[in-house]
Order: sequence, then C-alpha cells, then structure tokens
Amino acid sequence: MESLTATTAKTKWILDPTHSELLFKVKHLMISNVKGEFRKFNIEINGDDFFKSTTTVTVDASSVFTNDDKRDGHLRSADFFDAENHKEIQFKSTAFKKTEDDQYQLTGLLTLKGISKEVALNVEFGGINKDPWGHEKAGFSLTGKINRKDWGLNWNAALETGGVLVSDEVRIQAEIQLIKQA
Repeated sequence: MESLTATTAKTKWILDPTHSELLFKVKHLMISNVKGEFRKFNIEINGDDFFKSTTTVTVDASSVFTNDDKRDGHLRSADFFDAENHKEIQFKSTAFKKTEDDQYQLTGLLTLKGISKEVALNVEFGGINKDPWGHEKAGFSLTGKINRKDWGLNWNAALETGGVLVSDEVRIQAEIQLIKQA
C-alpha cells in the first residue's frame, strides 16, 4: 500500500461543485432503495500529484436531502447525523493505490458523530482535461459501502412482517470534478 505523507504543496485541487455530487442509498422496508445526497461538501487535495497527496473531504451534515422534509429532519437528529452537535462529516485519506487501469482504491478515516473508522472506496479516474476557459480539471467516480452502525447510527424499527425499516448497509456514490489551482 502506498502511504500518503505530507508533501510540500505546490498545487491545490479544489472541488468544482457545479459538476460534482455526493450520494448515498439505503434499503428501505427491505424491498427498495432510498436515495439521499449531501448538497454542501468540499474537497481539497494539496500537492503536485494528487495520487500521492492527502485528500480532505468535509461535508455539512445539515445539508442532507432525500426529497422528504420530515425524513431529512430525522436524519439531522441525534438518531442519525446529530447535525446540531456534529456539524461536519469528514474523510481524510491515508492511501491511494492503483488496482488496475484507471481503477484505484482510496483508503482513509471517515469521521461521523465524533467516531473515526477506516473505509476503502473504489475510485475510477476519468482523467484530466482543460475546459473551454483554460481551467485544468480532473474527474473521478467513487463507490463504496459502509455499515452505519459502525458510527453509532443505530436507529431502526422492526417490521411486523419481519426485518427492519432501514438496512445497516449504506452505499456511497460520488461524481467528483476538481479544478487545479496555481
């Protein structure tokens, strides 16, 4: 595993929020998936080579959106993200290794509700290109799974037919575009 250590930062890559999204899906009623997103998040990579640099992701926990105001309020509550007491969800990379052509594994610490656990995400590197205005951009697609109970997100309800209302497994998906800063 290639370790990411602090380097002298000459280049910074920052999030292009208009071309990025951070989504999650959770099984509901054991029969279908419910999609949510975080509408406010930031990503920063400092270093000449972002494959060898530390990636920091900061998510505004209160920006959760599932297209249902009541559910969003419940997700912001202490039963889930506890956004009043834990305003940010953070991911900080510890390793980034190539697994095959344009495929990588990004490992890091995910901190949610004050609990930090290591997670691994699958990353597809889309490449680097310049937009029509001369800005250099890099694109990534990320996927992964976590168990929400590992971070104390334990709320659930039993179904009278057996099973539970919300699965423990949360699937994460992100489409990320970064802009190179001089």
